[in-house]
Amino acid sequence: MELRLGIEVAALLPDWLALLLWFSALSCSVSSPASLSPSLVPQIRTSNKFGRAFLGLDKCNACIGTSICKKFFKEEIRFDNWLTSHPELPLDYLPSYPANYSDDFKTWRPVEISRLVSKHQNGISDRRICASAAAPKTCSIERVLRKTVRFQKWLQAKRLTPDLVQGLSSPLLRCPSQRLLDRVVRRYAEVADAGSIFMDHFTDRDKLRLLYTLAVNTHPILLQIFPGAEGWPLPKYLGSCGRVLVSTSTSPLHEFYGAPPEQAADLAYQLLRVLESLRSNDLNYFLYFTHVDATMFGIFNNGHLFIRDASALGVIDKQEGSQAASRARENKDIFSCLVTGCQAKLSSCDTIPEKQSLVLVCQQVLPQLLQGKFSSPVQEQIDVLLAKCGEGVRPDPEILRAASQLKDILRPLRTCDPRFAYRYPDCKYNDKF
Repeated sequence: MELRLGIEVAALLPDWLALLLWFSALSCSVSSPASLSPSLVPQIRTSNKFGRAFLGLDKCNACIGTSICKKFFKEEIRFDNWLTSHPELPLDYLPSYPANYSDDFKTWRPVEISRLVSKHQNGISDRRICASAAAPKTCSIERVLRKTVRFQKWLQAKRLTPDLVQGLSSPLLRCPSQRLLDRVVRRYAEVADAGSIFMDHFTDRDKLRLLYTLAVNTHPILLQIFPGAEGWPLPKYLGSCGRVLVSTSTSPLHEFYGAPPEQAADLAYQLLRVLESLRSNDLNYFLYFTHVDATMFGIFNNGHLFIRDASALGVIDKQEGSQAASRARENKDIFSCLVTGCQAKLSSCDTIPEKQSLVLVCQQVLPQLLQGKFSSPVQEQIDVLLAKCGEGVRPDPEILRAASQLKDILRPLRTCDPRFAYRYPDCKYNDKF
């Protein structure tokens, strides 16, 4: 889709005309010759930072979606204050941006604007797409992707089935079950009338956007299929525009490495609880990390810990089992290679142990959070259990037991005060909190 109208131009037009032109532009696809004449759109530059190139709207429909573009257009999403304090930063190349979001221009709440991959990686992916069709370095990315065998199968499909996603590199799709893929379609927020497991209401454009997102980074999909409103430890997905998405804001965990002992104990306890919920839940999905670092976890302003980056989360359906996709070379295509090398090997679904996420967190995250925070003998007990929990060679039961013992030590080290608003004042009256 070639948008002929930039957000910065639309902002200068009368409200009714700007809205009309904006939605007309969004509804156009590459295959359609109809488009707004350049003569109808004044080419005026403004200081608005949310331009087409910044958002990635010029790359649609090889993008996430357009569900929140109107918010950018109406300036109900802003990062003015942050920009003022960071004038030297090259905005196009940052992975995420703190911003403010409003529904009425009166009350504002913090949000995060983030990219699926870095601007540099986007450039590499786009060049790979052009190269796959022996096209020049700059080509119509959408036109190339539409002609692929995989997308032609998507166009004919009524339902998203495991064969349609086989060969994609995302951990979410290593072990796809039909139940999981039905959940992806039913919860997909970038289409109207979501709720059906069938894709009858998907346009060609919708299918390409979903396929592109699944191929590049499934973080926004995970936020949609496992929403925080249903108790999952993930921030709220607010929408997307081009190649950026907007979600509720958290502060990265590494900013709390210097926290006082009671806060460190609370965060470590929460993190262990989060991993427990990923491993065992009512829906019988086993969610696991392929790798971790402290930037993947975040804390809301009420002290509640969440997963702020779900891109490294894999999902195994314990109820239905996995219909593992064939890893044969012929099942790989350009969609398999957008963010990884085409020769990248994916581990078997059967080789993912229950202990995997615990081992990674006990190795990479918890030591920095808990190191030297407590007096003897509590600190020694914590250090011993962290070392045991982080030894991947130990069998699953030993790792799980060490994590449970660590959680038991951390629980009474937490305090009950207003800093932990997510459980205060309930913690004053109920030991559960």
